[in-house]
Amino acid sequence: MTLFASTLALAFAAGLQASAADEWHTTSSLIGPSKYGENFQRYDYVNPDAPKGGTYNSVVVGTFDSFNPYIVQGAPAAGFAEFGGGLLYDTLMDQATDEGSVSHPLIAEAYKYPSDYSSATYRLDPRAKWHDGQPITVDDVIWSFQVLKANSPMYSRYFENVTEAVAVSDREVEFHFNQKGNRELPKILGDLVVLPKHWWEGTDASGKKRDVTRPTLEPPLGSAAYKIASFKPGSEIVWQRVPDYWGAKLPVKIGRENFDTQRFTYILDDNAAWQAFTKGGLQDLRPENSSRRWATFYNFPAIKAGDVIKKEFKTTSPEPMQAFMLNQRRPLFQDRLARAALTYTFDFETMNRTLFYNSNTRTHSYFEGTELASSGLPQGKELEILEKYRDKLPPELFTQEFKLPVYDSPQSERKYLKQAVDLFAKAGWVIKGGKMVNAKTGEPFKLEILGSSDTDQVISSPWIANLRKIGVDATLRIIDPTQYINRRNNFDYDVIIGILGQSESPGNEQRDFWSSKAAGTPGSRNYSGIKDPVVDALVDHIIFATDRDDLVAATHALDRVLLWNYYTVPQYYRAVVWLAYWNKFGMPEKQPSYRGADIDSWWIDPEKEKALAAKYEGLN
Repeated sequence: MTLFASTLALAFAAGLQASAADEWHTTSSLIGPSKYGENFQRYDYVNPDAPKGGTYNSVVVGTFDSFNPYIVQGAPAAGFAEFGGGLLYDTLMDQATDEGSVSHPLIAEAYKYPSDYSSATYRLDPRAKWHDGQPITVDDVIWSFQVLKANSPMYSRYFENVTEAVAVSDREVEFHFNQKGNRELPKILGDLVVLPKHWWEGTDASGKKRDVTRPTLEPPLGSAAYKIASFKPGSEIVWQRVPDYWGAKLPVKIGRENFDTQRFTYILDDNAAWQAFTKGGLQDLRPENSSRRWATFYNFPAIKAGDVIKKEFKTTSPEPMQAFMLNQRRPLFQDRLARAALTYTFDFETMNRTLFYNSNTRTHSYFEGTELASSGLPQGKELEILEKYRDKLPPELFTQEFKLPVYDSPQSERKYLKQAVDLFAKAGWVIKGGKMVNAKTGEPFKLEILGSSDTDQVISSPWIANLRKIGVDATLRIIDPTQYINRRNNFDYDVIIGILGQSESPGNEQRDFWSSKAAGTPGSRNYSGIKDPVVDALVDHIIFATDRDDLVAATHALDRVLLWNYYTVPQYYRAVVWLAYWNKFGMPEKQPSYRGADIDSWWIDPEKEKALAAKYEGLN
């Protein structure tokens, strides 16, 4: 997420009035000054002389049917992004790769805002242009804002308080807000992706008018470093670097985006994708998520020969919340005690020991790895905030430290499964004939976990086994990725495994995660269907926090309310990125620890690639 100008950061941290409002700003941060100041020249880890060329091959599991990622319908092709510009489009500003909550100029060279945070003005770089040579205009920005606000659930929640965008001049666009004091909002408007109005409002080769609200397989006009060179619907898409890309010499681009070609080949399942990687040619780099595979599968011939390198990159960014998302749109999950019972049956410790080779750490917060994670009992400003809602919150929130079950002994399973049964009983469910049923209606407690990969099966199976021990009829259904995306977008599931990333300065995106409005908006990330006035109020408090201390306290409060309501069953995280790659790359000695690795800073080494091609048939 992007945040405030570095010259304002210390003032904000101290809770002072912004003194530099209405001045133009470029590099920015809310947490503290960017290490580059406002005179950003390039990232300090990149090789500014990195050679351009070569082909970067990737494998994608599933299929695709659209080149429009900003609508709910369709499965977008690799290289597109539902938030941000992906390979095709530039955004107003570019999120930093090596610092949290920092961004640098891209289409916009600077921005400013008044001291009451009632608007924001962005000034476009006069060099910015589309791939057809036409300039990127203020009209493009205004049209893009309107289209995304109307059609993209993410952008709609993100920019909920932005009412309109108007032209100030031929290079300046001003965004108006319906509330003052949203300190984050002026800056995160830099995340706005800019789309070509003249292309989308034009006609295709057959003379048919294009429709930005519908899926399409016509390669769109773009503005970024790559464009679509070729594709085979559902099976392959090839991106080509644009030789006269307008932004190639911008500070955020120096030493990056070095591959001439990026090829994505679609494969139907993860096992086939793994086999493709071991043989070479289709996948040059594999991010690994499976602990078992990382520990035991990387022993194929190319690994032993040193032609595939296995490397761990440590990260310093906040950890995402990965969890079983319990869909409260289903009556089964609307009772907090029943949700708590489900949480008590999840045995992380045994899974970590027997399946994950002790490589994972249990997640205890929705804001893991930051000062924003709640702990102990509420006190100080956080307690003041929560007191306003005491009669609407679980009473133990104020008297007990939130703790997840720890299966650390042979007796633990019996202990926690009994607690789960007791919680189910309080919620009106009893065991009869070995089945958990509703005490009044006899209806069985039956849930289905919806998944799309073998990894989902690994994660879900131990939990299912424990649930069945207390009579819960739990099953797993694995479906193809496209069907999964459609069902997830339409909230057509009992339980899914969801991942929600956080930043060190949460703000407007929290609406998309937790708000009542998002719960009823297809395509939002409120996977659990939370509709809670207290959560809505706390989200607004975060968005309109008066200073850093207020933000931290409000986030602690939100974290605690989410945890004590058991909206999800938290799983685990891993503070490293596992990458295995064919030894065809050159890369900077240093990689950005915040992200772990910046693949865009790597390049193809022709000599290494030639040596691999000579050794392995089909690898080129």
